[in-house]
Amino acid sequence: MRYEAPQTVESAVSILSATPAGCHVLAGGTDLLVRMRAGMSEPEVIVDIKRIAGMHEISAEEGGWRIGAAVCGAELGEHEGVCAAWPGVVEALELIGSTQVQGRATLAGNLCNASPAADSVPAMVAAGAVARVAGPDGTRDVAVQDVPTDPGKTSLGRGEFVTSIFLPARPERASDAYLRFIPRTEMDIAVVGCGVNLELDADGTCTQARVALGAVGPKVILVEDAAAALAGSALDDAALERLAAACSQAASPIDDKRGTVAFRKHVAGVLARRAAIIARDRARGEA
Repeated sequence: MRYEAPQTVESAVSILSATPAGCHVLAGGTDLLVRMRAGMSEPEVIVDIKRIAGMHEISAEEGGWRIGAAVCGAELGEHEGVCAAWPGVVEALELIGSTQVQGRATLAGNLCNASPAADSVPAMVAAGAVARVAGPDGTRDVAVQDVPTDPGKTSLGRGEFVTSIFLPARPERASDAYLRFIPRTEMDIAVVGCGVNLELDADGTCTQARVALGAVGPKVILVEDAAAALAGSALDDAALERLAAACSQAASPIDDKRGTVAFRKHVAGVLARRAAIIARDRARGEA
């Protein structure tokens, strides 16, 4: 195995392009190193991107926030601007692992690991987040929801890697939330996860919504019917019931030792309702 630590995006792309099959990107390493120790992955080359300029930066951009691919959960959780604008995304990343893991785990790494149960991905999809991808043909922007394609697989091409995540600008009276169900109290993967992002007008009517489910399909599910159930409503009980029903209907989980299909579909609706209430109260300035 060869370890590379390029200092430019161009150098990283060159290395990744030269050894596509057995080359792995290292941002935080909390997934890659575990797979290597378990014998599940034996990379020929590891490309550590942490020495590339900008990978550790959080910067304001067009009213939103650009988050470098090597920014860890601990750093993001201490950033007042991102926490104020996108508390749901921050709390989703902060659910990953222990305090020690929080010092390494990143949004970009969690995304590119392409686990259906990744906590930060439903929150990012609900937020309308965009990944910036560098590759042999330059850079391109890809909606986060279009990066994972199947468990463990992404849409990234040969020589490409994610350099940053962009969270868009926030209007007034808008917020988000993320909730998950796990068998234990902490340090477990989601049986179901749900991210909800809401915008309200001055009267408290929901003008726009995005709802995303994790761990109930091969990739995160953006539930358009759930968003439609909330849009135009006062986020009252009737609208929340429609939201819950839409999420339960959209969920397509499997039966396994962590939960049955029926249980997971039910929990998807319950979490969506609860997350929507939290996001609503935050948008109103009540939480």
